[in-house]
Amino acid sequence: MTKEEFAKARKILGKTQKQLAQLLGTSLKAVHSYEQGWRHIPLHVERQLYFLLFNQKSASTNRKACWTISHCPPDRKQVCPAWEFNAGNLCWFINGTICQGEVQNSWKEKIEICKTCSVLSGIVEKLHGL
Repeated sequence: MTKEEFAKARKILGKTQKQLAQLLGTSLKAVHSYEQGWRHIPLHVERQLYFLLFNQKSASTNRKACWTISHCPPDRKQVCPAWEFNAGNLCWFINGTICQGEVQNSWKEKIEICKTCSVLSGIVEKLHGL
């Protein structure tokens, strides 16, 4: 996540830097540093920001499950953690899901794939101003 995306996420959430720091469980100085580009945005912070954006009241509630969108075969679906935990809308949040036919090894690898998927694309489009 870039500093611009981070700042835009905060604005979409309608939070001050202090309020966002409280939501993220970090310091005000850290949030300021992320927005200025002085500090790298940790993956757990990026993940939590996507979670907040995705679950915002103003976000669409008419979402299809990832296994429906991806047309997953039953055998793949049954071993996927998203299916196991009935989290077809939060597949991008759960590690170990089977995206594009294989398990992703890291959050960084996973989120790059998830950004191109329609489950998360509305949030990504907001951050990029599309």
